[in-house]
Amino acid sequence: MARKDTRTETDSMGPVEVPAEALWGAQTQRAIANFDIGGRPLPPAFIQAVCRIKAAAAEVNVDLGLLDGPRGRAIAAAADSVVAGQYAEQFPVDVYQTGSGTSTNMNVNEVLARLATASCDLDVSPNDHVNLGQSSNDVIPAAIHVAATLAIAAGLNPAWTALCEVLARRSHELSDVVKTGRTHLMDAMPLTLGQELSAWAAPAADLPDRLAGIQPRLARLALGGTAVGTGINTHAEFGTRIAARLSSSTGVEFRADDNRFRAIASQDTAAELAAVLRSGALTLIKIANDLRWMNSGPLAGLAEIQLEPLQPGSSIMPGKVNPVLPEAVAMAAARIIGLDATVATAAGSGNFQLNVMLPVIADSLLEAIGLLAGSARATARSVGHFEVRHQRLADPLARNPILVTALNSRLGYLRAAEIAKQAYQEGRPILDVAADMTDLPRGELEALLDPKALTEGGLPD
Repeated sequence: MARKDTRTETDSMGPVEVPAEALWGAQTQRAIANFDIGGRPLPPAFIQAVCRIKAAAAEVNVDLGLLDGPRGRAIAAAADSVVAGQYAEQFPVDVYQTGSGTSTNMNVNEVLARLATASCDLDVSPNDHVNLGQSSNDVIPAAIHVAATLAIAAGLNPAWTALCEVLARRSHELSDVVKTGRTHLMDAMPLTLGQELSAWAAPAADLPDRLAGIQPRLARLALGGTAVGTGINTHAEFGTRIAARLSSSTGVEFRADDNRFRAIASQDTAAELAAVLRSGALTLIKIANDLRWMNSGPLAGLAEIQLEPLQPGSSIMPGKVNPVLPEAVAMAAARIIGLDATVATAAGSGNFQLNVMLPVIADSLLEAIGLLAGSARATARSVGHFEVRHQRLADPLARNPILVTALNSRLGYLRAAEIAKQAYQEGRPILDVAADMTDLPRGELEALLDPKALTEGGLPD
Protein backbone atom coordinates (compact mmCIF):
# COMPACT_ATOMS: atom_id res chain seq x y z
CA MET A 1 0.00 0.00 0.00
CA ALA A 2 1.38 3.43 -0.99
CA ARG A 3 2.46 5.73 1.83
CA LYS A 4 0.04 8.59 2.50
CA ASP A 5 1.66 11.94 1.69
CA THR A 6 -0.56 13.97 4.00
CA ARG A 7 -1.96 13.83 7.49
CA THR A 8 -5.12 15.41 8.86
CA GLU A 9 -4.80 18.32 11.29
CA THR A 10 -7.71 20.10 12.93
CA ASP A 11 -8.22 23.67 14.12
CA SER A 12 -11.30 25.65 15.17
CA MET A 13 -12.49 25.73 11.56
CA GLY A 14 -12.25 21.99 11.02
CA PRO A 15 -9.88 19.45 9.44
CA VAL A 16 -7.09 20.31 6.99
CA GLU A 17 -4.73 18.07 5.06
CA VAL A 18 -1.09 18.89 5.84
CA PRO A 19 2.03 17.41 4.18
CA ALA A 20 3.02 14.38 6.20
CA GLU A 21 6.59 15.55 6.77
CA ALA A 22 5.66 19.13 7.74
CA LEU A 23 6.03 20.22 11.36
CA TRP A 24 3.32 22.87 11.02
CA GLY A 25 -0.38 22.35 11.56
CA ALA A 26 -3.77 23.40 10.26
CA GLN A 27 -3.54 27.19 10.62
CA THR A 28 -0.21 27.33 8.83
CA GLN A 29 -1.58 25.17 6.03
CA ARG A 30 -4.56 27.50 5.61
CA ALA A 31 -2.20 30.46 5.42
CA ILE A 32 -0.09 28.74 2.74
CA ALA A 33 -3.22 28.24 0.67
CA ASN A 34 -4.62 31.72 1.28
CA PHE A 35 -1.53 33.89 0.84
CA ASP A 36 0.01 33.10 -2.54
CA ILE A 37 1.10 36.70 -3.10
CA GLY A 38 4.75 37.52 -2.60
CA GLY A 39 6.26 34.10 -3.03
CA ARG A 40 8.62 34.46 -0.09
CA PRO A 41 8.36 34.07 3.68
CA LEU A 42 9.45 36.45 6.40
CA PRO A 43 13.24 36.45 6.89
CA PRO A 44 14.85 33.93 9.26
CA ALA A 45 15.99 36.74 11.57
CA PHE A 46 12.38 37.61 12.25
CA ILE A 47 11.31 34.01 12.84
CA GLN A 48 14.24 33.64 15.22
CA ALA A 49 13.13 36.77 17.10
CA VAL A 50 9.65 35.28 17.51
CA CYS A 51 11.25 32.07 18.78
CA ARG A 52 13.36 34.00 21.27
CA ILE A 53 10.11 35.41 22.62
CA LYS A 54 8.52 31.95 22.74
CA ALA A 55 11.47 30.51 24.66
CA ALA A 56 11.42 33.37 27.16
CA ALA A 57 7.63 33.12 27.50
CA ALA A 58 7.79 29.42 28.28
CA GLU A 59 10.41 29.98 30.96
CA VAL A 60 8.49 32.88 32.50
CA ASN A 61 5.23 30.92 32.54
CA VAL A 62 6.97 28.05 34.32
CA ASP A 63 8.39 30.50 36.88
CA LEU A 64 4.91 31.96 37.42
CA GLY A 65 3.43 28.50 37.95
CA LEU A 66 1.24 28.77 34.86
CA LEU A 67 2.99 26.06 32.83
CA ASP A 68 4.44 22.76 33.97
CA GLY A 69 8.20 22.33 33.82
CA PRO A 70 8.44 19.50 31.25
CA ARG A 71 6.31 21.32 28.70
CA GLY A 72 7.98 24.66 29.36
CA ARG A 73 11.47 23.26 29.00
CA ALA A 74 10.50 21.38 25.84
CA ILE A 75 9.03 24.52 24.27
CA ALA A 76 12.10 26.57 25.17
CA ALA A 77 14.44 23.92 23.77
CA ALA A 78 12.47 23.74 20.54
CA ALA A 79 12.54 27.52 20.21
CA ASP A 80 16.27 27.59 20.89
CA SER A 81 16.86 25.10 18.10
CA VAL A 82 15.11 27.43 15.62
CA VAL A 83 17.15 30.38 16.89
CA ALA A 84 20.25 28.26 16.24
CA GLY A 85 19.25 27.93 12.58
CA GLN A 86 17.41 24.63 12.45
CA TYR A 87 14.06 24.00 10.76
CA ALA A 88 14.15 27.16 8.62
CA GLU A 89 12.10 25.42 5.91
CA GLN A 90 9.22 24.96 8.35
CA PHE A 91 8.21 28.64 8.22
CA PRO A 92 6.83 29.15 4.71
CA VAL A 93 4.05 31.69 5.34
CA ASP A 94 4.14 34.61 2.90
CA VAL A 95 5.18 38.10 3.99
CA TYR A 96 1.87 39.36 2.59
CA GLN A 97 -0.58 37.77 5.00
CA THR A 98 -2.91 38.85 7.74
CA GLY A 99 -1.84 42.29 8.94
CA SER A 100 -1.35 41.24 12.55
CA GLY A 101 1.09 38.50 11.57
CA THR A 102 -1.20 35.93 13.20
CA SER A 103 -0.38 33.36 10.54
CA THR A 104 3.34 33.59 11.27
CA ASN A 105 2.74 33.54 15.02
CA MET A 106 0.63 30.39 14.66
CA ASN A 107 3.16 28.87 12.26
CA VAL A 108 5.78 29.25 14.99
CA ASN A 109 3.38 28.02 17.68
CA GLU A 110 2.50 24.90 15.68
CA VAL A 111 6.08 23.99 14.80
CA LEU A 112 7.31 24.47 18.37
CA ALA A 113 4.36 22.52 19.75
CA ARG A 114 5.09 19.56 17.49
CA LEU A 115 8.82 19.60 18.32
CA ALA A 116 8.09 19.93 22.03
CA THR A 117 5.52 17.14 21.97
CA ALA A 118 8.05 14.82 20.38
CA SER A 119 10.73 15.64 22.94
CA CYS A 120 8.75 15.56 26.20
CA ASP A 121 6.20 12.85 25.39
CA LEU A 122 3.35 15.12 26.52
CA ASP A 123 0.70 16.79 24.42
CA VAL A 124 1.86 20.38 23.81
CA SER A 125 -0.77 22.75 22.42
CA PRO A 126 0.17 25.58 20.03
CA ASN A 127 -2.38 27.91 21.65
CA ASP A 128 -2.74 26.77 25.24
CA HIS A 129 0.95 26.15 25.93
CA VAL A 130 3.29 27.77 23.36
CA ASN A 131 1.14 30.91 23.04
CA LEU A 132 0.30 31.07 26.76
CA GLY A 133 0.05 34.67 27.97
CA GLN A 134 0.51 36.03 24.49
CA SER A 135 -1.33 37.28 21.43
CA SER A 136 -0.13 37.75 17.88
CA ASN A 137 -0.95 41.40 18.55
CA ASP A 138 1.82 41.79 21.11
CA VAL A 139 4.25 39.07 19.94
CA ILE A 140 4.68 40.38 16.39
CA PRO A 141 5.30 44.06 17.31
CA ALA A 142 7.74 42.91 19.99
CA ALA A 143 9.51 40.64 17.51
CA ILE A 144 9.91 43.58 15.11
CA HIS A 145 11.79 45.48 17.81
CA VAL A 146 13.85 42.48 18.90
CA ALA A 147 14.80 41.44 15.37
CA ALA A 148 15.72 44.97 14.28
CA THR A 149 17.77 45.60 17.42
CA LEU A 150 19.75 42.38 17.04
CA ALA A 151 20.29 42.88 13.29
CA ILE A 152 21.67 46.35 13.90
CA ALA A 153 23.97 45.13 16.67
CA ALA A 154 25.26 42.07 14.81
CA GLY A 155 25.44 43.36 11.25
CA LEU A 156 24.97 47.06 10.65
CA ASN A 157 26.96 48.51 13.53
CA PRO A 158 30.18 46.58 12.80
CA ALA A 159 29.96 47.25 9.05
CA TRP A 160 29.29 50.94 9.54
CA THR A 161 32.04 51.31 12.13
CA ALA A 162 34.51 49.79 9.67
CA LEU A 163 33.34 52.19 6.96
CA CYS A 164 33.80 55.19 9.24
CA GLU A 165 37.32 54.04 10.08
CA VAL A 166 38.23 53.74 6.39
CA LEU A 167 36.78 57.17 5.59
CA ALA A 168 38.65 58.81 8.46
CA ARG A 169 41.91 57.08 7.54
CA ARG A 170 41.79 58.02 3.87
CA SER A 171 40.75 61.58 4.65
CA HIS A 172 43.84 61.90 6.83
CA GLU A 173 46.12 60.21 4.27
CA LEU A 174 45.02 62.59 1.51
CA SER A 175 45.07 65.79 3.55
CA ASP A 176 47.91 67.31 1.47
CA VAL A 177 46.56 66.41 -1.99
CA VAL A 178 45.15 69.60 -3.50
CA LYS A 179 42.53 69.50 -6.24
CA THR A 180 40.00 71.69 -7.97
CA GLY A 181 36.72 71.94 -6.13
CA ARG A 182 33.42 71.78 -7.99
CA THR A 183 30.01 73.29 -7.41
CA HIS A 184 27.20 72.73 -9.95
CA LEU A 185 29.75 70.32 -11.56
CA MET A 186 31.72 73.45 -12.53
CA ASP A 187 35.21 74.49 -11.43
CA ALA A 188 35.33 76.17 -8.03
CA MET A 189 37.91 77.04 -5.41
CA PRO A 190 40.49 74.39 -4.49
CA LEU A 191 40.35 72.05 -1.53
CA THR A 192 42.32 69.02 -0.48
CA LEU A 193 41.18 65.54 -1.31
CA GLY A 194 41.21 64.92 2.42
CA GLN A 195 38.77 67.77 2.93
CA GLU A 196 36.56 66.36 0.20
CA LEU A 197 36.54 62.95 1.87
CA SER A 198 35.74 64.57 5.20
CA ALA A 199 32.39 65.51 3.66
CA TRP A 200 31.82 61.75 3.34
CA ALA A 201 33.21 60.84 6.74
CA ALA A 202 31.29 63.37 8.83
CA PRO A 203 27.76 62.37 7.72
CA ALA A 204 28.72 58.71 8.01
CA ALA A 205 29.80 59.33 11.59
CA ASP A 206 26.34 60.70 12.39
CA LEU A 207 24.53 57.41 11.70
CA PRO A 208 25.69 55.57 14.84
CA ASP A 209 24.45 58.50 16.93
CA ARG A 210 21.09 58.35 15.20
CA LEU A 211 20.84 54.61 15.77
CA ALA A 212 21.84 54.97 19.41
CA GLY A 213 19.21 57.68 19.81
CA ILE A 214 16.42 55.39 18.67
CA GLN A 215 17.54 52.42 20.77
CA PRO A 216 15.59 53.37 23.93
CA ARG A 217 12.38 53.24 21.89
CA LEU A 218 13.34 50.01 20.13
CA ALA A 219 13.96 48.49 23.55
CA ARG A 220 10.29 48.92 24.49
CA LEU A 221 8.30 45.73 23.93
CA ALA A 222 4.56 45.21 23.56
CA LEU A 223 4.65 41.90 25.45
CA GLY A 224 2.11 41.69 28.24
CA GLY A 225 -0.46 43.68 26.32
CA THR A 226 -1.96 40.60 24.59
CA ALA A 227 -4.97 41.38 22.39
CA VAL A 228 -5.58 45.12 22.69
CA GLY A 229 -3.14 46.33 25.34
CA THR A 230 -5.12 45.51 28.49
CA GLY A 231 -3.17 42.33 29.21
CA ILE A 232 -6.17 40.04 29.19
CA ASN A 233 -5.29 36.36 29.86
CA THR A 234 -1.76 37.06 31.00
CA HIS A 235 -0.05 37.52 34.36
CA ALA A 236 0.51 41.11 35.47
CA GLU A 237 4.27 40.51 35.69
CA PHE A 238 4.54 38.68 32.36
CA GLY A 239 5.70 41.66 30.26
CA THR A 240 8.34 42.78 32.73
CA ARG A 241 9.67 39.28 33.31
CA ILE A 242 9.85 38.32 29.65
CA ALA A 243 11.70 41.53 28.81
CA ALA A 244 14.23 40.69 31.52
CA ARG A 245 14.63 37.17 30.10
CA LEU A 246 15.19 38.52 26.61
CA SER A 247 17.75 40.99 27.93
CA SER A 248 19.62 38.16 29.63
CA SER A 249 19.54 35.83 26.61
CA THR A 250 20.52 38.44 24.01
CA GLY A 251 22.83 40.73 25.96
CA VAL A 252 20.72 43.70 24.78
CA GLU A 253 18.58 45.69 27.17
CA PHE A 254 14.82 45.33 26.62
CA ARG A 255 11.91 46.44 28.79
CA ALA A 256 8.15 46.20 28.81
CA ASP A 257 6.55 49.23 27.19
CA ASP A 258 4.89 51.36 29.86
CA ASN A 259 2.00 51.97 27.44
CA ARG A 260 1.13 48.71 25.76
CA PHE A 261 -1.80 50.29 23.94
CA ARG A 262 0.73 52.38 22.03
CA ALA A 263 3.02 49.42 21.52
CA ILE A 264 0.28 47.44 19.79
CA ALA A 265 -1.57 50.18 17.92
CA SER A 266 1.39 52.29 16.77
CA GLN A 267 4.49 51.63 14.70
CA ASP A 268 6.04 55.08 15.01
CA THR A 269 9.36 53.64 16.19
CA ALA A 270 9.55 51.45 13.10
CA ALA A 271 8.93 54.51 10.93
CA GLU A 272 11.65 56.40 12.79
CA LEU A 273 14.12 53.57 12.30
CA ALA A 274 13.32 53.31 8.58
CA ALA A 275 13.99 57.03 8.22
CA VAL A 276 17.33 56.67 10.01
CA LEU A 277 18.29 53.83 7.68
CA ARG A 278 17.28 56.01 4.73
CA SER A 279 19.64 58.74 5.97
CA GLY A 280 22.47 56.21 5.85
CA ALA A 281 21.47 55.27 2.31
CA LEU A 282 21.59 58.92 1.27
CA THR A 283 25.11 59.20 2.68
CA LEU A 284 26.18 56.22 0.60
CA ILE A 285 24.55 57.58 -2.57
CA LYS A 286 26.59 60.77 -2.19
CA ILE A 287 29.82 58.78 -1.79
CA ALA A 288 28.95 56.44 -4.68
CA ASN A 289 28.17 59.30 -7.04
CA ASP A 290 31.38 61.16 -6.17
CA LEU A 291 33.45 58.02 -6.62
CA ARG A 292 31.91 57.38 -10.04
CA TRP A 293 32.51 60.94 -11.21
CA MET A 294 36.08 61.07 -9.88
CA ASN A 295 36.84 57.70 -11.48
CA SER A 296 35.23 58.60 -14.83
CA GLY A 297 37.30 58.20 -17.96
CA PRO A 298 40.04 57.20 -17.93
CA LEU A 299 40.61 59.47 -20.97
CA ALA A 300 37.41 61.43 -21.56
CA GLY A 301 36.33 61.83 -17.93
CA LEU A 302 37.76 63.37 -14.76
CA ALA A 303 40.03 60.41 -13.98
CA GLU A 304 41.11 61.95 -10.68
CA ILE A 305 41.18 58.53 -9.03
CA GLN A 306 41.29 54.95 -10.19
CA LEU A 307 38.98 52.56 -8.40
CA GLU A 308 40.10 49.02 -7.76
CA PRO A 309 39.53 47.07 -11.02
CA LEU A 310 37.25 44.19 -10.10
CA GLN A 311 35.84 42.65 -13.28
CA PRO A 312 35.48 43.22 -17.04
CA GLY A 313 32.98 45.99 -17.64
CA SER A 314 31.58 45.13 -21.02
CA SER A 315 30.54 42.09 -23.00
CA ILE A 316 31.49 43.84 -26.26
CA MET A 317 34.13 46.49 -25.44
CA PRO A 318 37.43 44.81 -24.50
CA GLY A 319 39.42 46.46 -21.74
CA LYS A 320 36.52 48.44 -20.29
CA VAL A 321 36.34 48.45 -16.49
CA ASN A 322 33.36 49.95 -14.69
CA PRO A 323 32.79 51.29 -11.14
CA VAL A 324 30.72 48.27 -10.23
CA LEU A 325 30.70 48.55 -6.44
CA PRO A 326 29.49 52.18 -6.32
CA GLU A 327 26.81 51.27 -8.86
CA ALA A 328 25.67 48.33 -6.74
CA VAL A 329 25.63 50.51 -3.64
CA ALA A 330 23.55 53.17 -5.38
CA MET A 331 20.97 50.54 -6.35
CA ALA A 332 20.84 49.13 -2.83
CA ALA A 333 20.44 52.63 -1.44
CA ALA A 334 17.55 53.27 -3.82
CA ARG A 335 15.90 50.11 -2.51
CA ILE A 336 16.36 51.31 1.09
CA ILE A 337 14.63 54.56 0.20
CA GLY A 338 11.73 52.56 -1.22
CA LEU A 339 11.59 50.39 1.88
CA ASP A 340 11.38 53.52 4.00
CA ALA A 341 8.35 54.62 2.00
CA THR A 342 6.80 51.18 2.54
CA VAL A 343 7.36 51.34 6.30
CA ALA A 344 5.99 54.88 6.47
CA THR A 345 2.81 53.83 4.69
CA ALA A 346 2.48 50.70 6.82
CA ALA A 347 3.21 52.52 10.08
CA GLY A 348 0.30 54.84 9.34
CA SER A 349 -2.07 51.88 9.13
CA GLY A 350 -2.97 51.63 12.77
CA ASN A 351 -6.73 51.14 13.04
CA PHE A 352 -8.04 51.63 16.57
CA GLN A 353 -6.15 49.08 18.74
CA LEU A 354 -3.91 47.42 16.14
CA ASN A 355 -1.58 48.21 13.29
CA VAL A 356 -2.53 45.90 10.43
CA MET A 357 0.63 45.94 8.30
CA LEU A 358 3.07 44.40 10.75
CA PRO A 359 4.59 41.66 8.54
CA VAL A 360 5.62 44.06 5.78
CA ILE A 361 7.13 46.40 8.38
CA ALA A 362 9.21 43.54 9.77
CA ASP A 363 10.33 42.41 6.33
CA SER A 364 11.17 45.92 5.12
CA LEU A 365 13.17 46.92 8.18
CA LEU A 366 15.27 43.77 8.16
CA GLU A 367 15.91 44.04 4.42
CA ALA A 368 16.95 47.67 4.80
CA ILE A 369 19.28 46.89 7.71
CA GLY A 370 20.92 44.09 5.73
CA LEU A 371 21.27 46.19 2.58
CA LEU A 372 22.80 49.09 4.50
CA ALA A 373 25.32 46.80 6.19
CA GLY A 374 26.32 45.19 2.88
CA SER A 375 26.53 48.56 1.16
CA ALA A 376 28.74 49.90 3.94
CA ARG A 377 31.16 47.01 3.40
CA ALA A 378 31.21 47.59 -0.36
CA THR A 379 31.77 51.33 0.07
CA ALA A 380 34.59 50.73 2.53
CA ARG A 381 36.30 48.57 -0.07
CA SER A 382 35.89 51.20 -2.80
CA VAL A 383 37.19 54.04 -0.64
CA GLY A 384 39.94 51.99 0.92
CA HIS A 385 41.48 50.84 -2.36
CA PHE A 386 41.26 53.70 -4.85
CA GLU A 387 44.47 55.24 -6.18
CA VAL A 388 44.95 58.96 -6.72
CA ARG A 389 46.02 60.15 -10.18
CA HIS A 390 48.07 63.11 -9.00
CA GLN A 391 48.89 64.60 -12.39
CA ARG A 392 45.24 64.68 -13.39
CA LEU A 393 44.60 66.74 -10.28
CA ALA A 394 47.56 69.07 -10.74
CA ASP A 395 47.05 70.04 -14.40
CA PRO A 396 43.56 71.61 -14.18
CA LEU A 397 44.39 73.09 -10.78
CA ALA A 398 47.22 75.13 -12.29
CA ARG A 399 44.88 76.49 -15.00
CA ASN A 400 41.86 77.09 -12.77
CA PRO A 401 40.71 80.71 -13.35
CA ILE A 402 38.47 80.53 -10.28
CA LEU A 403 41.60 80.95 -8.17
CA VAL A 404 41.19 84.63 -8.98
CA THR A 405 38.63 84.69 -6.15
CA ALA A 406 41.63 85.16 -3.86
CA LEU A 407 42.25 88.56 -5.50
CA ASN A 408 38.82 89.96 -4.66
CA SER A 409 40.10 91.84 -1.61
CA ARG A 410 42.93 93.41 -3.68
CA LEU A 411 41.18 94.14 -6.97
CA GLY A 412 37.45 93.89 -6.35
CA TYR A 413 34.99 91.35 -7.75
CA LEU A 414 34.48 92.94 -11.18
CA ARG A 415 38.18 93.39 -11.94
CA ALA A 416 38.88 89.83 -10.79
CA ALA A 417 36.09 88.59 -13.08
CA GLU A 418 37.76 90.27 -16.07
CA ILE A 419 41.00 88.46 -15.31
CA ALA A 420 39.15 85.13 -15.01
CA LYS A 421 37.39 85.65 -18.35
CA GLN A 422 40.68 86.45 -20.04
CA ALA A 423 42.28 83.34 -18.59
CA TYR A 424 39.37 81.22 -19.85
CA GLN A 425 39.59 82.70 -23.34
CA GLU A 426 43.34 82.27 -23.64
CA GLY A 427 43.58 78.96 -21.80
CA ARG A 428 46.46 80.33 -19.75
CA PRO A 429 47.25 79.93 -16.04
CA ILE A 430 45.53 82.54 -13.93
CA LEU A 431 48.86 83.56 -12.41
CA ASP A 432 50.27 84.59 -15.80
CA VAL A 433 47.14 86.50 -16.83
CA ALA A 434 46.92 88.29 -13.47
CA ALA A 435 50.57 89.28 -13.75
CA ASP A 436 49.87 90.82 -17.19
CA MET A 437 46.66 92.60 -16.20
CA THR A 438 47.58 94.01 -12.76
CA ASP A 439 50.38 95.92 -11.09
CA LEU A 440 50.67 93.39 -8.28
CA PRO A 441 54.18 91.92 -7.99
CA ARG A 442 54.43 88.36 -9.26
CA GLY A 443 55.72 87.15 -5.89
CA GLU A 444 52.65 88.56 -4.18
CA LEU A 445 50.40 86.97 -6.81
CA GLU A 446 52.09 83.62 -6.31
CA ALA A 447 51.39 83.83 -2.59
CA LEU A 448 47.79 84.96 -3.08
CA LEU A 449 47.04 82.28 -5.70
CA ASP A 450 48.82 79.38 -4.01
CA PRO A 451 46.24 76.57 -4.21
CA LYS A 452 47.37 74.86 -1.02
CA ALA A 453 47.15 78.09 0.96
CA LEU A 454 43.66 78.69 -0.43
CA THR A 455 42.47 75.39 1.04
CA GLU A 456 43.05 76.85 4.49
CA GLY A 457 40.47 79.61 4.10
CA GLY A 458 40.50 83.00 5.77
CA LEU A 459 41.53 86.39 4.43
CA PRO A 460 44.83 87.10 2.62
CA ASP A 461 47.59 88.74 4.62
